[in-house]
Amino acid sequence: MVSVVELLCLLLVSVLWGCTNPFLKRGTEGIEHVNRTGRVSQLLAEIRFLFLNVKYLMPFLLNQSGSLVYYFTLATTELSLAVPVANSLTFLCILLTGKLLGEEFGGKRALAGMFLTMAGIILCVISSVDDKEKSEKQNMTQATVGMSRSEF
Repeated sequence: MVSVVELLCLLLVSVLWGCTNPFLKRGTEGIEHVNRTGRVSQLLAEIRFLFLNVKYLMPFLLNQSGSLVYYFTLATTELSLAVPVANSLTFLCILLTGKLLGEEFGGKRALAGMFLTMAGIILCVISSVDDKEKSEKQNMTQATVGMSRSEF
């Protein structure tokens, strides 16, 4: 069964990924003004611009910490649950954070998509819980049958 800790970890991952993306976008403002001759010097100048820019660096580090939590969570959580939950909740966090920062929301279609996404996540979690309960009952039944046969 999916534990509360696993679900909270996936929620934390989604918040760290989703809430930092609009800030990363804002942190890259001005990179188009970095001009150097040659591809390598242009690349190095852009990397320097990004990593010396606190408006970019802080969201980047928070985003990467979300990746660390995600990889640790994958060790204990079913892949068929972790991937859709984390990715879809990330999308919702991006939309909500963008809206709070004054970005365009997308209207009624975006709202409908958010509700459908939430419905899909709920179905994934319920399905995972049901599958785990069924397998635990089967294991208990098999163990009981095995014990009763060994008594003969």
